Amino acid sequence: MQLARVLGASANRRLGWTTAPVLVLAGGAHALSLAWPFARGLEPGQPVAWLQLAAMATLVWQLQRCQSVRQAAWAAWLFATAMLAGTFWWLFISMHVYGGMPAPLAALAVLLLAAALALYYALAGALYAAWRPASPWAGAFLFAACWLLAELARVRLFTGFPWGESGYAHVDGWAQPLARWMGVHGLSWLAALWAAAVAACLVRSAPKRWLVAAGLVLLAGGLAALPAPVAQPLAQPPLTLTLVQGNIAQDEKFIPGQGVANALRYYGEQLGQTRSSLVVLPETAIPLLPGQLPPGYWRAIEARFAKGEQAALIGMPWGEPGQGYTNSVLGLKPGAEQAYRYDKHHLVPFGEFIPPLFKWFVRLMNIPLGDFNRGAVGQASFEWQGQRLAPNICYEDLFGEELGARFANPQTAPTVFVNLSNIAWFGNTVAIDQHLHISRMRALEFARPMVRATNTGATVVINAQGQVTHALPRHTRGVLEAQVQGTQGLSPYARWVSVLGLWPWLVLGLATLLTAWWAQRRRQ
Repeated sequence: MQLARVLGASANRRLGWTTAPVLVLAGGAHALSLAWPFARGLEPGQPVAWLQLAAMATLVWQLQRCQSVRQAAWAAWLFATAMLAGTFWWLFISMHVYGGMPAPLAALAVLLLAAALALYYALAGALYAAWRPASPWAGAFLFAACWLLAELARVRLFTGFPWGESGYAHVDGWAQPLARWMGVHGLSWLAALWAAAVAACLVRSAPKRWLVAAGLVLLAGGLAALPAPVAQPLAQPPLTLTLVQGNIAQDEKFIPGQGVANALRYYGEQLGQTRSSLVVLPETAIPLLPGQLPPGYWRAIEARFAKGEQAALIGMPWGEPGQGYTNSVLGLKPGAEQAYRYDKHHLVPFGEFIPPLFKWFVRLMNIPLGDFNRGAVGQASFEWQGQRLAPNICYEDLFGEELGARFANPQTAPTVFVNLSNIAWFGNTVAIDQHLHISRMRALEFARPMVRATNTGATVVINAQGQVTHALPRHTRGVLEAQVQGTQGLSPYARWVSVLGLWPWLVLGLATLLTAWWAQRRRQ
């Protein structure tokens, strides 16, 4: 095959000495665009859509200057490695500060993870260089397809880790209304298309580049004018909430007599004092298995919510050490014969399950409860006061296509998402802002409010328009009392993703690649 022959050939020349720094800086800028971390220039924690587009346009510009497919693969790999390492650098904190791994080894682990995931983008760059047509519009569509497929590979392969996908930089701005039509993967594709077209306009030799520029303006205007479906509020009164943020120190959380005693006392008090119709505790707020709890502790909580007009969603591990356990949400409400239970489906590698051949790696870290059982996709919602509350735990809200399985039947579709998290593993870092924007994107896609109860932040209420309406200061102990109004009806995204999943985007990406390959064969 032509592609194999070109990939195997030596590059005509090495990347220029200025190219590598440009690519690294552009990759770093892409990471910053997801949640601006600095106090100067822009509001800290906010996404910066124009910076994401500029970073990606720089990548395409550099790819267009490459003299061979191999050179393009290296350029894309370098950009993506910097992009990914700059996005989830905070994994270092979990491995070194809380996991006890030596700092050099933890830093190397983060870099190797970024470098490994960047291979998807290296292949994307190689395919773009090998099959790029002369037409700038066709080239833009090819790059967008290659980038989309690389992002989807991060979603699906090896349990999936798509944290930092390009589309999250557009949770605000002109592209925001499109989330309810195409979801975050569609925004990633659109951003890549836009950036590649901009890069084509910057190349003086590009034919009809001003026609491309005019097309970009018309595209932006048309998409911005596209009507956004409006969520319909339920007829029931809003649900009153108490979201509890315990701020339990992560290095003490699972230590008996310290974090464990602190958590049991504080969360027990909050469960007893709340007057809201629903109280939500964070992920593993109760950090012990049922059989490890003090005598009568869990029975007292069950009795508290067995009568009256209040309910609770409580994050805790469930099961027995000899039989396996799950990372779960327990739901208690009056009149229920047994507790509602949601078991986390999308587990975190190394933190919640041990991949094959990696037990040696886990032994280097002091992380408890490291091998959970997996729950099913599309579990039932917790029904309370006319609402259907759909729990998700930690980074499960990163996988919109899995949350979408709950919308297959409109009659039982969730009216409110509830995220229970503990990302104290990553300190007081930009990880909190990045995760908040992920939750906001899910609210936009499905036209559903999202409430979040976390250990250290962000504990917030997000409305169906993706806007934060109530929030607690991060890394403080407190409760957030608010109201949330559930919504009904299905957004266009919810309708098709609940049936088709990722297939429409896979078909679009592969069909574009096949078209480019066939066109190149005809030119030869």
